[in-house]
Amino acid sequence: MILNDTYGLSMAGRLRAYFELVKFRLSFLVAFSCGFGYVLGASGTMNWVHFGMLCLGGFLVSGASITINQIIEKDLDKLMTRTMNRPLPTGRVTVGEAAVFAFVCAAVGLTILMLYTNMLTTLLSLLSMILYSFVYTPLKRVGPIAVFVGAIPGALPPLLGWTAATGAITYEALIIFGIQFIWQFPHFWAIAWVADEDYKKAGFKLLPSGGAKDLNTAIQIMIYTLFLLPLGLLPAKFGITGIDSAIVVTVCGVLFLSQTFALMKNGNRKSAMRIMFGSFLYLPIVQIAYLLDKV
Repeated sequence: MILNDTYGLSMAGRLRAYFELVKFRLSFLVAFSCGFGYVLGASGTMNWVHFGMLCLGGFLVSGASITINQIIEKDLDKLMTRTMNRPLPTGRVTVGEAAVFAFVCAAVGLTILMLYTNMLTTLLSLLSMILYSFVYTPLKRVGPIAVFVGAIPGALPPLLGWTAATGAITYEALIIFGIQFIWQFPHFWAIAWVADEDYKKAGFKLLPSGGAKDLNTAIQIMIYTLFLLPLGLLPAKFGITGIDSAIVVTVCGVLFLSQTFALMKNGNRKSAMRIMFGSFLYLPIVQIAYLLDKV
């Protein structure tokens, strides 16, 4: 017998709706990036309990931020094909339920971080949630400045991992922050290029150069991707990792960069999609290469 709630969903359906609400894959990537920063920053024997609690706390704070974003954009999500089937637009989860869920995730996540890491990491996590939910989200309808603002909380997870391990923001922490910060510009702009028609329905303005899918935008995507080449070598230069990861990161950077030339040449959606998928592959491959070289 299937137990139905007041909204006509089975228990499994309700759980699936909340699973969708936190965007599991995105929140998992945040947790992975936190863990990545922790391993790079750790010296001596790893504290696996603190490592696990950091990843869990990062996942929950990320889930809370993403849920708040969807609460704010509920009516806009109804307008876009890519988002109209999310839990809030479809009514599978009410705004009130989502708000309670976000509060619980945030409270539990921040408490875990406070108990198992340090106050610096906890405060930076809170800052990340505020920037993403309450600054980046409304700025998406203002202009491409939203991408710059959104790149800050997007790049904080590895820095949070480093501060959790060391208790300080060092130049090494800023290097791994900088790599993820710059990576997000070609990543976000490729997504905005592919989803441009949908974004326009909601009034989102994320593309640079006046919001046009033109050569100027493609050149900017290329320039930010180019910056990843020297940035990717800095961990080896400053002794965070070694030469092996530097080689892997350079090869990945060159392959990533090569995709941008096709977009500059033909400016079509297919080329933008290749950059988008390339960006999804670039970050985890690079982080895994750094981790293996660190170990």
